[in-house]
Amino acid sequence: MSGHRIDRINEDIKRELSAIFRNLKDPRISSMITVLRVEVTNDLSYATIHVSTVEGEDKTAESVKGLKSAKGYIRRELGSALKLRHVPELRFVADNSIAYSAEINKILKGLNLSDAEETDAEPSGEEE
Repeated sequence: MSGHRIDRINEDIKRELSAIFRNLKDPRISSMITVLRVEVTNDLSYATIHVSTVEGEDKTAESVKGLKSAKGYIRRELGSALKLRHVPELRFVADNSIAYSAEINKILKGLNLSDAEETDAEPSGEEE
């Protein structure tokens, strides 16, 4: 299959899954869940969905358990939304890159604050 078709299917699945996740009633699934990436195999038999939550690793892992238990419902809804002849088997993977990037952002903000304090404390070299 063409690489462009696979890329388009990846994006279509990502968009539809985001909409389907909003309608799920399982309390294990976070309301702040995000689909980061979808990777469909060339023969459309499997789709690996990387998901993350802002709440951290524990909530992401719990959400993945909820998604795995709702896999049949999600797959059926995905098939009716996308009109695919064969809906891929869904594999959900916890991806903690959002929490990781938030931690890096916090560290960088701390560095920026300490750099600003150091430049304010240094005397300027210009004296009149």
